[in-house]
Order: sequence, then C-alpha cells, then structure tokens
Amino acid sequence: MKGLITDIHARSILDSRGRPTVEVECFVDGSLMSRAAVPSGASTGSHEAVELRDGGDLWHGSGVEKAVKNVNTVLRDVLVGSDVSDQEAIDGLLIEADGSMNKSIMGANAILGCSMAAFRASSLAKGVPLWQNLPGTWPNPSLPVPLMNILNGGAHASTNVDVQEFMVVPYGFPDFDSALRAGTETYHALKKTLGEKGLLGGIGDEGGFAPSLQKNEDGLRLLVEAIERAGYSSETQIGIALDVAASEFYKSGKYSFDGREIGGADLSAIYSSWVDRYPIVSIEDPFDEDDWMSWISFTERGHDIRIIGDDLYVTNPIRLQKGIDEGASNSILIKPNQIGTLTETLKVMGIANQEGFDCIVSHRSGETSDDTISDIAVGTGCGWIKTGAPARSDRTSKYNQLLRISEAGLPYSGWV
Repeated sequence: MKGLITDIHARSILDSRGRPTVEVECFVDGSLMSRAAVPSGASTGSHEAVELRDGGDLWHGSGVEKAVKNVNTVLRDVLVGSDVSDQEAIDGLLIEADGSMNKSIMGANAILGCSMAAFRASSLAKGVPLWQNLPGTWPNPSLPVPLMNILNGGAHASTNVDVQEFMVVPYGFPDFDSALRAGTETYHALKKTLGEKGLLGGIGDEGGFAPSLQKNEDGLRLLVEAIERAGYSSETQIGIALDVAASEFYKSGKYSFDGREIGGADLSAIYSSWVDRYPIVSIEDPFDEDDWMSWISFTERGHDIRIIGDDLYVTNPIRLQKGIDEGASNSILIKPNQIGTLTETLKVMGIANQEGFDCIVSHRSGETSDDTISDIAVGTGCGWIKTGAPARSDRTSKYNQLLRISEAGLPYSGWV
C-alpha cells in the first residue's frame, strides 16, 4: 500500500519574534514530502490549547525542546504506518496520544505541527493544491478579503495605545490583486502621514506602524486619512477593522482604556460612537474573554458589523456553542494553534457556518513563513483572512500565496 507515513521529524526553529517554535517534517513512502511550522501568539486567550514551553534559563524559558522530543518519540510512533490521506484518523491518533482536554501533555505546538505536516504531505502525494484537499464539504472556494493590520498597539507594540490592531479592509474591489494593492498603498500612505506628524517610529509584531497616540480614536482618524490619501474611498472601497484584545487591559471588572477605568457599558458606548462616525466593518474581542454579559449586550445593539470572538472562543467548539446559544457575537476568529489539529479547526468552522457565523482565518503575532492558513481560507470559502501588514516575510508569505492561488481564476469575496 502506498501513501503511508514512514517517518516524522521535528526541530526547533525561530519565529518572527526570534523565539523558538516547532517545525515538523513528514516522510511518505520513504521520501520527505512536506514541512510545517507552528505559530505562537502574544495576546493569548486563557482557554487556548496549551503551547508547551520548556521553562528554565535557556531561551528565557521559551524553548520548545520538550515539544520537539514529543514529536520525535511518542507522536512519531503513533503516526508511522498511517495513511497520509486520512486526515481525520491522523488527527484522532494525535489527540488520543495526548489524552488531555487541552493538549497539555504533548503540547498543541507539537500536535499541530504533525497535523499540518501530514496535511501538506497528503496534498503533495495527491498532486493537488492544499486548498483543494481540505477534508469535508465546503462552499465554493474564493479569495478572502484581507484584514491588514497597519497600525499596532496593545501587546503587539511598546506604546500607549490600548487597541491592539487597527486594520484596513479593502473589500470594494473586483479581485484580490487589486484589493491587496490598495491595502498596501494605504499602508505606505499611513507611513507618510505618520512621518509628517512626527509619529513615525518602530513597527509592531505584525509589521504595522506603532506610534504613541493621545487617544485610541486617533488611530481611526489616521487610518481614514491614509485611505483617502492613497486615493480610495473609506465609504465604498476600504473599511476599518479593530482587534481591541480587551482581555489585555481588563482587571477586576474594569477596563483601563484611554487612561480611565471604565465598565463594560461605558466601553460599549465608546464602540457604538465609533461605529456611527467611522467606516468600521468589524470589531474583534471588544470585551474580556469571560465578560459574557458585555458581549451579549453589545451584540444586541444590532450594529451592522461583524463582532468577532477570538479570546472569547479560542477556536473551541464548546465555547463557540455557548456564544451561539447566548447571542454573544456573530463571528469567530479561526486560529488552528488554539485548538491543535486541522480536523478540529475545520469542525469549528463547520459549526460556525451552520449557525450563520462568519469565520475569519487568522495568523498569530509570532509567525513563520508557513502559509497553510491562506489555503484554509480559500478552500473553506470563508471570505476573510487576517494576516498582518503587507510587510515582513512572515506576513507577506500568506499574501503571496493568495496571489499564486488567484491565478486559478477564483472569485474575490469582496463586495461593493
């Protein structure tokens, strides 16, 4: 029988922040077929699957040699001899080998590396693109609208800006190539604007500019100015998306925002005023991951935007179902390393689709050149992808893969 996994090998490599992460190679029928690398988050939800780190002095405690060893011993042994094309069975073996509820024994970084490497190997063995090889039944494949993080704050930058990501969303274009160009031109227009205002400094983890601002709302004003300076309409072509990552500034029932301690109702009122005055199309993690009442109350306001749960759901089917049942949001961010396997990731996306939730496939702040999420976004037809600024190869690798896929003539998910 051909198409069997004959070896699995892992090593430690560096991610985009210069921290160790796990890379896994999958051998099929004696030949090296694929390689996959696992990302890592800075702003992480407490309910995520466990990313196994070594602790101790080496790498300031962030080493991944335990996870690498788990791949090269336990997980290798359970996968060798498996049919590489049976993704569900492979992921089932990985989950069983760990045996915990949160991947804490083997490490979600070890497990996901194996899962993605097998998926990539299967596609190569079949001779089909990744986006055409996703298990399950999905809507028509399409090129997703990019949420491009061009101004960084929060845990992604060393500034006084609370909101973690200010993103431009080039939706009003006929194809992905045009949309990507418009978003990139806006990125460079923002650079010019910041330079003229004396605000141009470093960049954040995801490649966006990281100025210190007097108020969070200033970031919205700057993005509108950049969009229009680049020659585009902020009403019909390029919108704004926010990732507030509110769990990062929530403590004892209060949010530390713009130098004030406020409650969820006051923060909700601020968001509503922004939605009324700026071209906002989505807000991610507007409240703490366990502040369910604030989520529900804000969603009930009926704003015509996507209210996206990331830390709230952590790509977990149980937490997603609670959000669906309680009306806590209308969209979910999808990060494979939050749950640990491709099969579980796609299961969550399937639940979301059935319930009318939008899915936004996402990178992490600590990234690699691995571009698997681009193919997942296309193959599932989810319509949205979030993968940082159009700068730094860890971000542009995803955009460049989407450009390659666009040559297949797939439609763009944007709207006018």
